Amino acid sequence: MAETGKGVTAGKLAISVQKRLTRAQEKVLQKLGKADETRDAAFEEMVANFNKQMAEGTKLHKDLKAYLAAVKTMHDASRRLQDCLADMYEPDWFGKEEMDTLAEDTDTLWLDYHQSITEKSLSPMDTYLTQFPDIKARIAKRDRKMVDFDSARHHFASLQKGKKKDEAKIAKPAALLEMAAPSWAQGLISAHQVAQTNLSYNQAEEDLGRAQKIFEELNVELQDELPALWDSRVGVYVNTFQSLAGHQEKFHREMGKLTQNLNDIMTKLEEQRQLKKAGAAAAKTGDGAKSEEANHSESASSPPKVGQRPGPPPSRPPPRLTPSPDQRKQHVDLLEGEASEPDANTDATASSTQQAPSWDSWGAVTNGSDTELPPGFLYKVKAIHDYAATDGDELELKTGDVVLTLAFDNPDEQDDGWLMGVKESHWVQNKDVSAKGVFPENFTQKV
Repeated sequence: MAETGKGVTAGKLAISVQKRLTRAQEKVLQKLGKADETRDAAFEEMVANFNKQMAEGTKLHKDLKAYLAAVKTMHDASRRLQDCLADMYEPDWFGKEEMDTLAEDTDTLWLDYHQSITEKSLSPMDTYLTQFPDIKARIAKRDRKMVDFDSARHHFASLQKGKKKDEAKIAKPAALLEMAAPSWAQGLISAHQVAQTNLSYNQAEEDLGRAQKIFEELNVELQDELPALWDSRVGVYVNTFQSLAGHQEKFHREMGKLTQNLNDIMTKLEEQRQLKKAGAAAAKTGDGAKSEEANHSESASSPPKVGQRPGPPPSRPPPRLTPSPDQRKQHVDLLEGEASEPDANTDATASSTQQAPSWDSWGAVTNGSDTELPPGFLYKVKAIHDYAATDGDELELKTGDVVLTLAFDNPDEQDDGWLMGVKESHWVQNKDVSAKGVFPENFTQKV
């Protein structure tokens, strides 16, 4: 049995070697132009499309895998960033629990995105590419069988020509045979030659028919499959990118919501910090309010204390939508209260008057003979600290500047802790209030 197996193996090997030699000889003859070659231009175009389609599909598959690798890298980076934020976020800060939940939701969203692309885009591409190796192998087999068919066709054609020559020779008995053999033997020899020629001819004809059948079966199958495969690429590309785009849109929409939540948490955390900071400043300002009256009663010639710094200027809230009480009336009531108090330096006739002085007359009384004061003048103050303006309607102050405080044109525009005024030096030189501005009251003292 072993010898039989070896014999069969050796026989198959010999047949395979013989086929390769025959194909090689046929290709050489075709290249030299000594043998014609079966050509099919339509099929060759199908093969060119197949090769292009396979190259494009392979590249798309490779780039899609690279995209998934990038998604995984971004997921890992996002997870490390969320872990870092969670480690830094102190328990007493605003939204600690919300931050932890947000980190979990972000991680889950990345996982779902990666899995969705893998299942809906990459896996279909894997299935799409699995059919190419088999078809490629069948195209190569079809090419080999076409060479076998050409070789069998040429061999059969050559035998046809040889048969005609042999038949012509057999029709003319050789003189040697006629002389060497009796007449009855000459017929046997001629019959044997004819039989040998017919046997080779019939064998070549059978080989040609078998080679043609194998070739045509493969050729017909591929001519049906290759156009269908070429047309299928459109649907594959549509499904792949449509699925990818859909999952991208969903991912970025959900990620946008989580990002907005993170921004809101950070905003509220900053607001709380500012509130705590403002509360601490207000407490500090409240402790210093007790000594404000003593500070205002100091002489104008006494220098400000260098060791003390004022609190931050009060915040300027936006204009109120509803009208507030008339600030000008409040100032008049204040002046009436001050005018009713006895003062040794004030004329007795002026102190007994019942009519509230106007803004200009108040300025004239306060400043003696200096009656050239700006409209709406209230009183003078001196800057005891430098103040850098932070807006276009604010007044820049240097320590020692004397400011003429003015009444607001619209009392509703006055913010708590802020005064309106113009520097005295500017008024003396220019006699206009175009350079007036607001400034924090706690940076000045009355003179």
